[in-house]
Amino acid sequence: MWTPEQRGRMARITRKTKRYPSDMTDEEWERIAPLMPGPGRRGRPREVEFREVINAVRYLVRSGCGWRMLPIHFGHWRTVYGWFRELARRFLFQTIHDVELMLDREQAGREASPTAAVIDSQSIKAPHARTRGYDAGKKVVGRKRHIAVDTDGRLLMVNLTPADISDSAGAQMILDAIRKRWPWVKHLFADGAYDRLKLMDKATYMDFIVEIIRRRDGAKGFEVLPRRWVVERTFGWMTRWRRLVRDYERRVDVSQAMIFVAMGANLMRRNAHP
Repeated sequence: MWTPEQRGRMARITRKTKRYPSDMTDEEWERIAPLMPGPGRRGRPREVEFREVINAVRYLVRSGCGWRMLPIHFGHWRTVYGWFRELARRFLFQTIHDVELMLDREQAGREASPTAAVIDSQSIKAPHARTRGYDAGKKVVGRKRHIAVDTDGRLLMVNLTPADISDSAGAQMILDAIRKRWPWVKHLFADGAYDRLKLMDKATYMDFIVEIIRRRDGAKGFEVLPRRWVVERTFGWMTRWRRLVRDYERRVDVSQAMIFVAMGANLMRRNAHP
């Protein structure tokens, strides 16, 4: 529920944006400007402004519009899209997200690198995906987002697969990625869908502890489960960015980059305007 203090804070931030609520403020841009690629040694001088490119991508993901519908003052949509693909290829959006995540954890009085995570998945429609599957449980044709978040809901890792891939199979890929990206994570929380022999064997081999959070016997209807509600809230944060309500991207790497754009923007705004 929104409080008067939260509404006042958002109003102050909005007054600092250039045109749209999704635009970066000066404080936010100063945090990521050093991470932008430097000028090339050859060729003509670069004319594009990276701040406008990031603003355009954030506008697109937040509003859910198409590339060709970007406001013209951001520059030609082909230029914006070309630089978006180049920055995604360099994993810049993931780097920005991970840096802001560690800073946010430190501001909350925690260690920069997490030691526990919560894993879950979400099936969403993907009408234009090159490869997609059918999730019989959710009755969705599209992709499945397998994610891991820390115990406060910050996104640690995301893996996109066709929707017919089971939760436990997708989680095995998440384990490999977490071990490389966040080596201090040891404890994982999951629901009953992850209680599978292959996943448990792999988790034991990789020195993970997987704790299954189950519903109470005889429980009826909706029930808030400890640890489990955190990852559901993260999915809620994700789908507030309208481009992520469905997966409109043909390529998996483009879809993954847009997720990091959205979640990184949330962290950046929280850190720059505490």
